[in-house]
Amino acid sequence: MTVMTDQPHMLTEDFEAVARIAARERAGTRLEFIDGVIRSKAMPDGDHGRIIQWLLKICMQSRPELFLHPGQGIKAEQYREGRAIPDGVLAHEDAFVGQGDWVEPDPILMAVEVTSWDSDTRRRDHVEKPRAYAETGIPVYLLIDRAKCEVSVYSQPNGQRYESVHVVAYGKEIELPDPVGITLKTEPLKDWVR
Repeated sequence: MTVMTDQPHMLTEDFEAVARIAARERAGTRLEFIDGVIRSKAMPDGDHGRIIQWLLKICMQSRPELFLHPGQGIKAEQYREGRAIPDGVLAHEDAFVGQGDWVEPDPILMAVEVTSWDSDTRRRDHVEKPRAYAETGIPVYLLIDRAKCEVSVYSQPNGQRYESVHVVAYGKEIELPDPVGITLKTEPLKDWVR
């Protein structure tokens, strides 16, 4: 049997229907569709959730006109045929009002991912997601890697990839460049690793 890797598993519309059914019938099941492949997104554990709370608070204090929208489904990739569920997206508080499950990414200033403990987190969060978000034109991608105890900031998307990647160990400060314009003091992240 030949496996076709250059063709999507299904049409985007069909994926959306499957994802809607999975979310309704299997509480907590979250599906993504990146590079034409369906992937299941792990449910966040307590430390994962606490990291999102920490970041949400920092964003609200630093940029009160913006909001970190946790778990918002977005249209991703170059032609917006992909579907991703970042752990958070930074945008104006009303940016997605009136939109459906999968929103247009134009108002997004930053996508956020916090690694989970599942086996494909490396491929998904370090390879597929940065490429998809860069193709989408999201200005900043923040990756909090709990296994490596590192924070990565990707910026300057060129339509295919991010031109700039800055990585620091937990405990150091890191700048989230414009249009975000926030400095993260990452010391607290040391408390939320296994």
